[in-house]
Amino acid sequence: MDRAKSGSKHHVITDAAGIPLASSVTGANAHDVTQLAPLFNAIPPVAGKRGRPRRRPEAVQGDRAYDSALHRQGLRELGVVPELAERGTEHGSGLGRTRWPVERTLAWFHQNRRLRIRYERRADVHQAFLTLACIKICASALLAGYC
Repeated sequence: MDRAKSGSKHHVITDAAGIPLASSVTGANAHDVTQLAPLFNAIPPVAGKRGRPRRRPEAVQGDRAYDSALHRQGLRELGVVPELAERGTEHGSGLGRTRWPVERTLAWFHQNRRLRIRYERRADVHQAFLTLACIKICASALLAGYC
């Protein structure tokens, strides 16, 4: 890991269709594992069926950067199945077949020039542009009838 790396990273949690539920911006030199808990806690309640809205997903998938024993244990205590690729193992965990909506959502983010190349100095302004990209993705999904 290059600690002096400049730029920023976009972190996102999506549903199975690639609709963003929560997103954040960090510096490029920040490690990904530090963002799993804040993103998971930022997921809003999901409306739908009658009764109390779901607060947590059934399972969370992530790449090797989000793997840690502490996070796996914490997710299990919350009743969530952690499907995180383990560090130090060979590639080919099979998560790529179901994780591609997240990668596609990140690609949709980077169709916006302001997110592909960061021009803003302030992180809150860049986060605002990331939120606008999330709104744009949600609106296009609604118009296309995915939701």
